[in-house]
Order: sequence, then C-alpha cells, then structure tokens
Amino acid sequence: MALLLTRQDVEMLLPMSEAMAAVEEAFRQLALGQAVMPLRSAIPVPAHNGLNLAMPAYIGGDLDALGLKVVSVYPDNPTRYNLPTVIATVLLNDPRTGAPLALMDGTWLTAMRTGAAGGVAAKYLARPDAEVVTILGAGVQGRTQLMAACAARPIRRAYVYDALPERSRTYAAEMAPKLGIEVIPTEDLERAIREADIVVAASNAHEPIFPGAWLRPGTHINGIGSHTPTTRELDTETVRRALVVVDQREAALAEAGDIILPIREGAITEAHIHGELGQIVAGQIPGRTSPEQITLFKSVGLAIQDVSTAARLYRLARERGVGQEIPL
Repeated sequence: MALLLTRQDVEMLLPMSEAMAAVEEAFRQLALGQAVMPLRSAIPVPAHNGLNLAMPAYIGGDLDALGLKVVSVYPDNPTRYNLPTVIATVLLNDPRTGAPLALMDGTWLTAMRTGAAGGVAAKYLARPDAEVVTILGAGVQGRTQLMAACAARPIRRAYVYDALPERSRTYAAEMAPKLGIEVIPTEDLERAIREADIVVAASNAHEPIFPGAWLRPGTHINGIGSHTPTTRELDTETVRRALVVVDQREAALAEAGDIILPIREGAITEAHIHGELGQIVAGQIPGRTSPEQITLFKSVGLAIQDVSTAARLYRLARERGVGQEIPL
C-alpha cells in the first residue's frame, strides 16, 4: 500500500517554513557527500513546446530518503490550456526496501521547494536588513519566491514586474493581504531594480531582463526561472559583478545559461563560481562577506529538493492522518 497525496493535501500540509527546513537540510547533506543524484534526464517535446524531465535522488544521513520526480515544463500551458507551466508527480520509496511509500502531486511541491531554495539562499546571502524585494515574473514561482523571501528576511515592500501588466496587478492584489506587506505592481523596471535589496528572477524570459549596471551595492539576486544552456534571465554584467553561488556546480555548468553564456563570452571562467549553497549551509565556505557585496544564487533545481520535501510531507501526512491508502 502506498499513500496518495493530492494537490489539496500538499497545500494543506506544507507551509513555507517546513519546505525551507527540508531544503536547507538537503543542501547540507549534499555538501557533506551524503546525496546520490544523477543529472536529470530531459526529453524535449518540440511539437508541443514542452520538456519532460526525470529527477531521481537518494539522500543519506539523518534524512535517509529515496525518490523520483517526473516533471513537465510547458510554457504555453497557461495561455493555451489554462494549466500551470510546470506539472509534476513525485514517487517516494522506502530506502530500506525500495517499496513505494507515497505518490504525491509534485506541482505545488515543486513551486514550494523552489521558493524554499530561494529563501534558504536569502537566509545565507542577503543582507540581514533587507526590506525590499523585486519579483520578476508574476507566476506561481513569483508567489512562492516572495513567500520564502518574507520568511527569510524582514520584507516590508515588494515590487512585481511582468511582461503582462495585468498579471502583476492580480499578483499584488493576492499577495499583499496574504503576506501583510505592501506589494506594488510596476512597469518601471529600472526603479524596481535600483530600489531592491533582493531581486528574484522567476520568469520565462530567454534573454536578460535588466542590465546589471542597475544593481546597487549590497543587492542579492536569486536567478530561478531559466534552466537551459541557451537561455538566461541575467546579463553578463550581473554575473560578473556578483559573488556567484550555485545549487550544484556540475548542474549549473551543464544547464544554467546564466552562467554558461558569460563563460562562453570570456567574461568569466568557471572559477568565478564561489561555491555551492550547501557548502555555505554546512559552514564549509563563507557566504556574504560585506554589506556592499552583490551576491547571486543561481538555481537550476535539484532532485534532492524534491525528495527531501516529499519525505517531510510524508511524515507530516502520517502524523496528521492525511491522504488515501492505495494498492499498487
């Protein structure tokens, strides 16, 4: 018997604090050498402008969790089918036997664990007094990234910018009362970048959204939206100016156009990558070293985030009697 957890179950069980705790521990175990995680396998579906990904991982140590996420990324879904861009399912296995423990909706889990990674990065890299965040992209990721930023820092105001202004207005109307902060939809991108303590790029853009010269000293950037070698949300100047931290070096150098393209241009080398977020969490390398430093966390998303969050969800579901037992 396996436990089936629906989208509704996942939303009910998983606050951002739990997601951030799970993801932070996953990054720590990765840095300690306790994770087995192949690079994701990708199947392009060009006829439908889609991408299908398989992401397995085993995390040892105190987590001792085994699982697999299958995730589809279809940028046309919101406008053509009224579906999310990202749709996912997670299978959690018993690491002792390999038997299935749970099958759960991975779409909201993915949104939350990705937001949580941004929150953990802000916890270790953003200035402690960061109060203003600018969100680039008013989609699901923009929402969970703001939730996580508010959990990590004393945020009092957020700007939201989207290529479709109506999306920004809807976002602001939803998120301001939800988080109890001022959320301002804006079309003045330069002002939003120049005033930000934290900038989160969580869009579907294939080209840089803003010039790096707009960033003021002390800004922290989370680069979340792009995850292929030929696309990027951040320009070369942004990457060149920043202390660059990645989720995993191997994955970033294989998949993160925000890093790969500046290397190809000759603007930086691989040595420009300061290290991995887990190394900072584990105390192996320093994070921010001055209030004026510009810091950048570039994430392509790792299977350890999914598996650690799924394991946390499974434990919470068992404790609270949530979910449906199903024979397989």
